[in-house]
Amino acid sequence: MVLLQRPHILLLLIGTHQFLQCWIAFGSVNEEGQKQAEFSEELLLKPLPDHKLLAHFHFQSSGPPSTSNGCHHHLFPKAISQLVQKFRIKEMELSFTKGRWNYESWGGFDPLSSSNAKPPGVELWAVFDVPQHHIDASWKNLTHTLSGLFCASINFLESTATYSTPEWSFPPASGNVRYGTLPCEAVCTENLTPWLKLLPCRDKAGIALLLDRPSLYRGFYHSQQLHLTSTGSSSEGIDSGIILEQTLTVVLQPNSEMAIEVHASEKHIQPSWSLSSIFGKQVSGRCVLAKPSSVYLLLDRGLSAANGLTSENFWSNPSFELSANPDRIFLEESSSHSKSLSILYMFQVEKYCESEPFDIGLMWKVPVAWLCQQTPLHASRFLMGSGNERAAIAISLKSTQFTEGFMSANSKDGSCELRVDVFQVVPWYVKVYFHSLRVFVDQQPRAVSDIIEKIHVSPSKDKMSPGVMEVVLKLPCRVNTAALTIEFDKGFLRIDEYLPDANQGFDIPSAIISFPNFHASMVFLEDDSLNKSPLLSKFQEKCPVMSYTEVLLVPLTTPDFSMPYNVITITCTVFALYFGSVLNVLQRSVAEEERFLKAKAAKKTGRLPLLLSKLSAKLRGRRLEPLHSPPSSSSFINSKLVLKVILVAGLAVGWQYFFS
Repeated sequence: MVLLQRPHILLLLIGTHQFLQCWIAFGSVNEEGQKQAEFSEELLLKPLPDHKLLAHFHFQSSGPPSTSNGCHHHLFPKAISQLVQKFRIKEMELSFTKGRWNYESWGGFDPLSSSNAKPPGVELWAVFDVPQHHIDASWKNLTHTLSGLFCASINFLESTATYSTPEWSFPPASGNVRYGTLPCEAVCTENLTPWLKLLPCRDKAGIALLLDRPSLYRGFYHSQQLHLTSTGSSSEGIDSGIILEQTLTVVLQPNSEMAIEVHASEKHIQPSWSLSSIFGKQVSGRCVLAKPSSVYLLLDRGLSAANGLTSENFWSNPSFELSANPDRIFLEESSSHSKSLSILYMFQVEKYCESEPFDIGLMWKVPVAWLCQQTPLHASRFLMGSGNERAAIAISLKSTQFTEGFMSANSKDGSCELRVDVFQVVPWYVKVYFHSLRVFVDQQPRAVSDIIEKIHVSPSKDKMSPGVMEVVLKLPCRVNTAALTIEFDKGFLRIDEYLPDANQGFDIPSAIISFPNFHASMVFLEDDSLNKSPLLSKFQEKCPVMSYTEVLLVPLTTPDFSMPYNVITITCTVFALYFGSVLNVLQRSVAEEERFLKAKAAKKTGRLPLLLSKLSAKLRGRRLEPLHSPPSSSSFINSKLVLKVILVAGLAVGWQYFFS
């Protein structure tokens, strides 16, 4: 009864009860989000045959569905979550690359090279979960957002003349995918700093502490990537978990002074190295928010075969010595493609601290040489022709002498065929004649219909869309060489469409060569820790084998950019002479002109008449009157000035009429 008599107290109690219910619900949801959000950090080290070292950093953050944690984020970066929800992205990959992956020396038939070897510059592709008529608008907004987020010129990809729509040759090809590249984009620390800010510990703790800027950009190859996957996307695009993979792949040159001192007379000397000698730092412990924090040392199949390592003696190292004992050793399962096996040494960072930092080192005992496993065909691209009018693009495919296991994978009824997909994008100012496509197999011309199984061509439109060519080649497995040639005309650009360094040339993006019948994977023996490691789980997935060709530099006809400067200079000179003469005439005083005429007349009369006139005036007591010049001379001088002004004005008008 007392509460009914005082309704404001009743309303206060009801509001407090509802607030407590919401707070308890939010706390339970918050705890659930914290349990689901995960972060892992891993580092893979791999010696390369050409005395270099590959370092692959892998960071993965998994965000729970937005319904479980709302707008609050603990481990997963909020900017990425908002990006996925706003533009409804199903999958996206962004890469910043400096240098070119050496497929001949560093391999191409393994999960690491197939997934992390990227073309120079910036590459961006995205798959949207929106209707077809909204994809271009979502792509434009996405490029502007990523440009501000990573301090890059990604917004240049907003124009329809810079991106394309792959149909089936690009691996994630679908109707909702967009693909664009910027080959001339420079990569520097301004792009790396925002990338590091997406990590929970940034570069202050854990494995990311090794990311020393001078050490990274001193390498031969540097590629940082951002891969997004939205799992379980619904029609609204909001109830989905997000997996963010951040990878950084660098190829560095270790210091070889120690190896040269030990084996000065040998030819194949592998340099000894350690983390402190390469990055200048040691790992003082894991990031406190990372659950799996591990460092791996991978000896690929060629290296293990050269060392004589098998499943029985992989614990003993006859040719090298490790500075730290591995916690676990994983052995790759036998493969039909190769008889040798890869060996993976695992080091857990959790047991190290600041007083005892982690610093793995490898000391070679004897010289060793090996080869990395390559793709079935090595692809290269170059230009043919000369002049500023017409040229041709050639794509060359050379056999890498792949094993019989590769050929048997494609055999059908005793016949062996090798399928190769080619995806090529050319700018709109490169006028490609697709009917001029020619095919050569073993240096012999072949009919296009005999080799090309499927083709899709999208001609370019001036300042509207680039040219796209997707080709499926059907080659015999015993092929040694194959080549594609296609002719093009070099277009003309407006003066405001040229780049600041127009005389350097214009870039044609890299072509993508993929082998859909071959998949790269690295399956290790079953172990519970394999499921906990995102990097090893990624290696066990089958990814298509693909490679990128070189970026072509096409010189176009460039105008003389000094002509506008010359025209402006001459025009300003004429105007200065004209206005200077006019102002001189208008500002000259009459008294000054009269004094000039009197002095001139006095010079003509002579001194003797002037002295006589002065003496006569003094004797008569009168003032000497000045001599007046004849009016004809004054009128003559005035007419000369008028003619001069008219002449200068006529020259100015004629000059303007001639240039207009």
